[in-house]
Amino acid sequence: MASPRQLSKPINKPALPALHHLSSWQGSSSLPSAVMETRFLILSDTHATAYTAPQQYADVALHCGDLTEKSTLDEFRSAIQLLEGVSAPIKLAIGGNHDFTLDTPLYKQRFDQASPAQQKYFKKEYGDVGEARRLLETAGITLLDEGTHHFRLQNGASLSVYASPHTPIFGYWGFQYPREQGHEFDITGADVVMTHGPPRGILDETYRGNEAGCTNLFGAIAQARPKIHCFGHIHEAWGAKLVAWQDTNVESSYSTSVDEKKSVIINSLKGSQGSEELMDELKAHQHEGYYATSHCTGDPNPIQQGKQTLAINASIKGRGRHRFQLPWLVDIELPKTD
Repeated sequence: MASPRQLSKPINKPALPALHHLSSWQGSSSLPSAVMETRFLILSDTHATAYTAPQQYADVALHCGDLTEKSTLDEFRSAIQLLEGVSAPIKLAIGGNHDFTLDTPLYKQRFDQASPAQQKYFKKEYGDVGEARRLLETAGITLLDEGTHHFRLQNGASLSVYASPHTPIFGYWGFQYPREQGHEFDITGADVVMTHGPPRGILDETYRGNEAGCTNLFGAIAQARPKIHCFGHIHEAWGAKLVAWQDTNVESSYSTSVDEKKSVIINSLKGSQGSEELMDELKAHQHEGYYATSHCTGDPNPIQQGKQTLAINASIKGRGRHRFQLPWLVDIELPKTD
């Protein structure tokens, strides 16, 4: 099995001003020949724990939801403090099911249905409707609603991100839909897909051995084939896999869409338990405080546009001695801006 190239020396760049968020920008559908190596710091499911992010510089930081445990204002302040310590000029986040006050329609409904005494408590603990979002945005953290967003990065690259916080119902939380009803993930032209939950069959296995990912999301990813799909939600399924896609026109399923022989496990909690090589690599990265992998031209496993997707479960909060799992530091190539 090929192993990913280790990143070179730490990049200690100064903080840069905010980037341009161009949600309505319409770029060319053809990929420019010139590309820029771009570094992402990817994390998820920090749950307002006492976690400290690594100081490695990244062009973009991505948080895939569950910034909090109970969606309180104090927890959002803790999450903001964590992200303020990240060395990246642009910080993008989505909500997770635990961040239910970011689900504005849901929180407004619960607030309006509450008694005056309950509303007083809600305001104290959770804030007014929209208050948590304003805290994030005031701190320079861009909270992405569901849909496709476009950015021009300071390194000269163009970035398109599809974001969705929605997951199948599990408990009385936010951004949820009935699994049997499904959800439409309208992914078009995205370099990176950020979702809170995993797709069915990819880094979604629970401790009980169940696949907890979404079938609709898998189908959308198999169709869109972005360079990166990052998520969290299933903490014990932490890891990264370079998924190779089959050339097929049949309805998307794991067996008909994924070329398992050509896919590469970068590392995972489950994979490291059965591989001495992966366990040694994981221990080495734990000492560094992040897991670095590069997939650019000249690397052992450069991402092939439309043929591969780097899937990353970046859940930070772990269990027992794995209290904190590693964030991912990832280099890929993006097109230069026109």
